[in-house]
Amino acid sequence: MADTPSRSLPFGSLVTAMVTPFTADGAVDLDTTAALAAKLVDDGCDALVVSGTTGETSTLEDSEKEDLYRVVVETVGDRARVIAGTGTNHTSHSVEMARRAQRAGAHAQLVVTPYYNKPSQSGVVAHFEAIAAATELPIMIYDIPGRSAIPIATETMLRLAENPRIGALKDAKADFAAVTRVLASTDLHVYSGDDGLTLPWMAAGAVGVVSVSAHVATAAFRSLVDAATRGDMVEARRIHFELDPVVRAVMTHIPGAVSTKRILQLTGVLPNAVVRLPLVEPTEAELAPVLADLAEAGWDLAGTGQRA
Repeated sequence: MADTPSRSLPFGSLVTAMVTPFTADGAVDLDTTAALAAKLVDDGCDALVVSGTTGETSTLEDSEKEDLYRVVVETVGDRARVIAGTGTNHTSHSVEMARRAQRAGAHAQLVVTPYYNKPSQSGVVAHFEAIAAATELPIMIYDIPGRSAIPIATETMLRLAENPRIGALKDAKADFAAVTRVLASTDLHVYSGDDGLTLPWMAAGAVGVVSVSAHVATAAFRSLVDAATRGDMVEARRIHFELDPVVRAVMTHIPGAVSTKRILQLTGVLPNAVVRLPLVEPTEAELAPVLADLAEAGWDLAGTGQRA
């Protein structure tokens, strides 16, 4: 994988939020995790999030997460940045996970807004600052009010950006005005947290994307990020349109972990599509619109299990 300026970023530029493979009986499958990590990096990813939302972090035990961090670092840590999903809604638990991630050799951590508790913005600041103080790992903040129930206010983000250990923002708020202000007023590396917003966010100055759909369209996302980085918006727009039905397939019908695992199973990358409750594998009716969107993109998974 040739080096480019985008690939020298401390958090990478094409970051796949990895699924967590399980065995048929629901145990974490470390061998398949290693193989998937290697494939994603071989195909163009320069960073991976391990045990994030798509990795079903909420149903993983702490020891399982640490094992996942370690095996991905051992497999691709010399070729890609390994970003450990450490955030929870319990600050001291997040601190413990940050320490486990550092012990496992992770290069950075992804920390989500504390969810469900609905803290004040002062509480949000205190939460992130406590985690930042606990280890030497740089932090990518994950702002996703659709899951956390609260947004990180722009003024709060500007304040957090002053912390030298907070270096990046994964923005999944879909607020272009807010992200523009962060880009204009801070040195944070900003990433689109919505696959379909990669192009507009990068046009404004974001450095890449933390993507779920990149599991199944790694090369196309690599080309999109590289085109946007070099300012070739004509090419970036062409790829953006090409990716639109793939993003719809992965992200809009069923949970991303569920759709991604099934697509990876159908294409022979994963041996199964096992997820942990409360997620369940899709019914045929639930899978139908996923396959229809992929067919629009030129994939014939229903017929052959391969891209057309």
